[in-house]
Amino acid sequence: MNRRTALGLGTVATVATAGTVLGAAAPASAAPEVAEPAPATPRQAARRVAAIYERETVAAGGNWQAYVSVADPAGAPVVAVSDEPDRRIEAYSVNKVAVAVAVLDKVDRGLLTLDQRVEVTEAIVVPGGDGVFSLDGAYPSFVTLGHVLANLLTVSDDTAVRLCGLVCPAAELNDLLRGKGFPNTQVQPVANPNRFFLGTSTPRETHDLLRALVAGTLLSPAGTAFVLRLLRAPVAYTDGIRRVMSSTERARVATKAGWFADARHEAGVIFDTAGAPVLTYALFADGQAGSDDYGATHPAVAARARMGRRFLAAVDRLTGTGPAHRAAVQRPSNGG
Repeated sequence: MNRRTALGLGTVATVATAGTVLGAAAPASAAPEVAEPAPATPRQAARRVAAIYERETVAAGGNWQAYVSVADPAGAPVVAVSDEPDRRIEAYSVNKVAVAVAVLDKVDRGLLTLDQRVEVTEAIVVPGGDGVFSLDGAYPSFVTLGHVLANLLTVSDDTAVRLCGLVCPAAELNDLLRGKGFPNTQVQPVANPNRFFLGTSTPRETHDLLRALVAGTLLSPAGTAFVLRLLRAPVAYTDGIRRVMSSTERARVATKAGWFADARHEAGVIFDTAGAPVLTYALFADGQAGSDDYGATHPAVAARARMGRRFLAAVDRLTGTGPAHRAAVQRPSNGG
């Protein structure tokens, strides 16, 4: 008996942990979902998503905590996966979405502007960190706050976290998130008030933050559009959920991954073809083999790639709920 089966026996609240959603069994030997007819209702899609999650997480091994829902035009979202949803976890770079929300909240209130400049000094650059700023090799320089956030949410730049701290210190950031209803989604302050580790969240809070974002209740319309344009951009994370998708399909997914030590996390939203959110996921994983592999071959990342293709197929006939967010048209350029 695996951990999820032990936790999920007979409960709707832990639908995927028992390999069961809304009363339907999901054996690990089931045929691939992509070969089956696409579900026609949110409840059918939730069953499919639960079976996908169960199969892939068992195969990948390690520890998983997750919360996934399917939008239902008739009412509340249908919970497809609820696997230790309230466990407080080191969220790593998934929490960069929360950092961006706090900074953009200050933009919405007129305290900051996206075109204001921040200084990139050699001292603030994370040596060897993920992203672009550590590759520049020429400091000091000045960039706009918009440029900082673009690097934060697309290539997951580590120095961009410190640059956000210059305009939104840790204590203020945490207060803003608590005020928006996210007491577990908090950065970890350090001695320097303008610096912080990325801190913690729970699968449920990360899921709910994303749902609030696409519903337009966290930020202004301009702020919401800015975040989603970055998370859906072609240059944003593609090793996980978006990996086995066309460029058009990838544009239907807003996603943010986080990786550190042996943890490999990802959270985001899949939109229907009209741009309305139809599936929201928060997937946290650690303890798998290959802790030194930060690429697409890591077992948890590969599992998410298989999930993503099948999650998309599971909701492809469904209509989302709430405001529509159409993907920005972005095409390669040959310079000139």
